[in-house]
Amino acid sequence: MKNSVKYGLVLVFGAVSVASVFVSAQSKNQSSVADSGGKKNVSIEGLVRDVACPLQNPKSTATNFNLECAVACAKSGSPLIILTREGNSYFPISDQMPDPDQRAKLMPYVGKFVRATGTVFERNGTRVIVIQTMNELKDVRVKTNLVD
Repeated sequence: MKNSVKYGLVLVFGAVSVASVFVSAQSKNQSSVADSGGKKNVSIEGLVRDVACPLQNPKSTATNFNLECAVACAKSGSPLIILTREGNSYFPISDQMPDPDQRAKLMPYVGKFVRATGTVFERNGTRVIVIQTMNELKDVRVKTNLVD
């Protein structure tokens, strides 16, 4: 009986140790973001487009979309995003408060696959980027005739 209790305690303490190592590793991975106020400098690659279509049309991706629809929605005032290959949406913001509109910076890139470098903030699943540089990636093949 004493051996089984000792064995049980060893298992419990072992599990707690493994869990604490996992939590510690997770904390270290997130600490650079937390230490910088929830932000980090990164480069993201994706399609500049309106926000509505990829949310309402799951067939639309960063490399297969309806260009006419994306341009029409952008011209109509739909919010613009950078949609990554993984399906993550990044909303552009400025580094100023109050936050001025970023449309003028993005409109020339609507329908183009880009690499944007800047500061990323994430909160409760919403991702934003303060764009420092943005360049079109002309070697990325995109299909622009998807029918919505």
